[in-house]
Amino acid sequence: MVEWITTTGLTDYPQALSLMEARADAIAAGTAEEAIWLVEHPPLYTSGTSAKPEDLTDPDRFPVYEARRGGQYTYHGPGQRVAYVMLDLGQRGRDVRVFVQQLEQWVIAALAEFNVVGHIREGRVGVWVERPEKPRGADGRLCEEKVAAIGIRLRKWVSFHGISINVEPDLEHFSGIVPCGISEHGVTSLVDLGLPVEMADLDMALRRSFDQVFGTST
Repeated sequence: MVEWITTTGLTDYPQALSLMEARADAIAAGTAEEAIWLVEHPPLYTSGTSAKPEDLTDPDRFPVYEARRGGQYTYHGPGQRVAYVMLDLGQRGRDVRVFVQQLEQWVIAALAEFNVVGHIREGRVGVWVERPEKPRGADGRLCEEKVAAIGIRLRKWVSFHGISINVEPDLEHFSGIVPCGISEHGVTSLVDLGLPVEMADLDMALRRSFDQVFGTST
């Protein structure tokens, strides 16, 4: 069974790392249930294992933390729902690629509850939305912007880190990095898309869609 934990207010990032790692170790040892932990953080940047120094374009703007997850630089801040996913892949097929696909499907299913069509693009991590009302790119393609990021780490086949979905963060804060190493596409949020979504609304959608993708939770 999966325990759902929601922390109100802003959670200190180093504290979150410590708690995640402790919970993952306990899950691997069989002394704790799997968990989904929903948080918000104060404004900060995190670097993944593939982060390039030149992609941190404003290093003095917010605190920068080494996250030790997959991926490159990302931003966390108020108005963004971070879902830390601590699941035992040893009991869920031991297929990392399938697990990442399930995380993508989870985000897409949650967004669909707000009539937002999320897309996965080859070579671009995360979930994207098309913006036909914006100017097309130089290649004539539709404008696409990222609405959710995905980055995980495994230890003893237990996952931690997870996903982040932009509800109503300050999108200008993303300008201090090249988000996920992708400079030719922008970033958006549910409110930026014109949807008056509250954090609690997204939390409910995440809960329902999680059960669709991963199975029943507590």
